[in-house]
Amino acid sequence: MNRKNTPVPEPIAQLQRQLEQFRSSRSARTRLPESLWQAAEELARQYGVYPVARALRLDYTRLKNRVGGLTKLRRKSRKASFVELVTPPPAPTPDGCVIEFESSRGGKMRIQWNAPAALDWTGLLRAWREVEG
Repeated sequence: MNRKNTPVPEPIAQLQRQLEQFRSSRSARTRLPESLWQAAEELARQYGVYPVARALRLDYTRLKNRVGGLTKLRRKSRKASFVELVTPPPAPTPDGCVIEFESSRGGKMRIQWNAPAALDWTGLLRAWREVEG
């Protein structure tokens, strides 16, 4: 089916006439009023971005971004920023715990920890792997 022969829905045709009237009364580089952009957004949500942008001779990407809700304020707020994540210290286990390590060479280590303070398991494992090397 040839898209050029597809009839334009009446709401799009109405806005098309408004845009033609606006464009004929202004210079070529005059910005479109926000009300016309909003009307185009509404139609794009209903009929699709491409058919509306094509019929109204609007910038497809700009209309797509507007329909997608990407306003200038949102773009700025989406920029990455630093976020500090603070985790509480691990809670001591009242009954203690047992941890076992086994290396690929067959070396084994078993630790039973009953103290209320937390143990640096990763540091202990790293030191053991250096020894097992």
